Amino acid sequence: MRRIIWNEFARQDFYQNIDYLLKEWSEKEAQAFIDKVFDVLFVLEKGNVEFQKTSKKDIRRCVITRQISLFYRIKDDQLIELLRFWNNSKDIHNLNL
Repeated sequence: MRRIIWNEFARQDFYQNIDYLLKEWSEKEAQAFIDKVFDVLFVLEKGNVEFQKTSKKDIRRCVITRQISLFYRIKDDQLIELLRFWNNSKDIHNLNL
């Protein structure tokens, strides 16, 4: 089983998305987002699936919801680093990984 680490940007993005959902939508939507994230993390830990490759070496993208994608890096066979939870409506060229 692989280990997952969160960088500071990923942690901030994650909590900002939850805060937004709680303010603008409801606790139900916030919990659905959290559940989807942890479902993906479970899959990543198992190592059975790798998501979409990006143009940057060892960085992959997973769509969490229609609005949010997770970018992560494969550090080695045993370690995944979460980089960003990115709003899909934003310009991808502004994403610094």
